[in-house]
Amino acid sequence: MEAKVALIGSGNAFFMDEGIGLYAGKYLKENFTYEPPLDIVDGGTLGFRLMPLLQEYEHVIIANTGSSDDKPIGTIEVLSGEELIANQGIKKTANEVEITEMLQICSMATHCAQTTIISIIPEDILSVCVDVTPSMRAKWDEYIERIVAELNQCGISAIPKGTLMDLDTILEQFANPSIEHGKGF
Repeated sequence: MEAKVALIGSGNAFFMDEGIGLYAGKYLKENFTYEPPLDIVDGGTLGFRLMPLLQEYEHVIIANTGSSDDKPIGTIEVLSGEELIANQGIKKTANEVEITEMLQICSMATHCAQTTIISIIPEDILSVCVDVTPSMRAKWDEYIERIVAELNQCGISAIPKGTLMDLDTILEQFANPSIEHGKGF
């Protein structure tokens, strides 16, 4: 039996780098096919709606930003759900707090997905703009490669499609959501 795996792109597209997890989810959804199949979810700022996902899947990978006052901008961290819960460090966004709270609640349930969080330390999460800073653009390929590597660890092969949608096109779709583009995702 194959495990059910979900990739959740998480963050807030309206606050500059805070949306990078969403953009990564959209990029991976548009540019790859997966064997076995992978569910890619627009996590936005899910809050309590994250709970059913953590209970439905065997493995959940969450792409988002992370807070750290002692790590350089662009640092990519991979943490298990247990490590995130145990890390009582600074959480600068509601999204970080909500993910941690949902993991804590679900850890007491009869089933909670094995969870991996792949976060990147942002430069700017305060500016109201659907974009990413040059610092995040410089780390974009590495961030995507790290997520693909984690999918591979879960037994999911990411097969690139012929034509790739670039980051700027993804940003444009989030800035101008439409029915045609699935409201960004």
